[in-house]
Amino acid sequence: MIRVVVVDDEALVRSGFGLILGAAEDIEAVATAGGGDAVETVRRTRPDVVLLDIRMPDVDGLTVLRALRAMPDPPVVAMLTTFDTDEYILTALNSGAAGFLLKDTEPEQLPHLVRTLAADGVVLSPKASRTLLRGHPGTEPALDEDAARVRLLTAREREVLVLVAEGLSNADIGARVHLGAGTVKDHVSAILSKLRVTSRVQAALLAQRAGLLDEEVGR
Repeated sequence: MIRVVVVDDEALVRSGFGLILGAAEDIEAVATAGGGDAVETVRRTRPDVVLLDIRMPDVDGLTVLRALRAMPDPPVVAMLTTFDTDEYILTALNSGAAGFLLKDTEPEQLPHLVRTLAADGVVLSPKASRTLLRGHPGTEPALDEDAARVRLLTAREREVLVLVAEGLSNADIGARVHLGAGTVKDHVSAILSKLRVTSRVQAALLAQRAGLLDEEVGR
């Protein structure tokens, strides 16, 4: 079972997400909490995945995210937001969040996204991410530098990076390109090193900035 905690300042959002996730056979919504109770709730319940509201009036989501990421065995955290251009999203992604979900995500998609997060996948909307990046140019490196880093990758590594950006786990990538999960893990480690980033989500964002996903779509 994938254990999930939903953190949001609105009781209706918490209960709605909890009901949707609880209906899936392989997911258990173990708790919900507001911002002030979030860290203690996660410590007590030890979930695999936390869905965390990025904007809360008592304790903001970025503060909670930093506390969760500082835990010895932190859960995977995805941010919940109302707008796909929320200026806090990039800060959250660069602080260790594994992606972001819009609060109006279709209910039938939510369990799939949680499974992706639990399998170490990245949950990003390429269209929304590109819009976000264009709206905040001061937070990103020069596009030429991004493209230069991508050019360091082998053809196989570029292929794996695109699949990482699509949110696939190592096992799913392996099945797609006919490689063992261990080999995919080695490719991902090499990609992170060459791109000089520390997480899959940062690698995915860099690939989007460099236009790598646009190139793949155009082929």
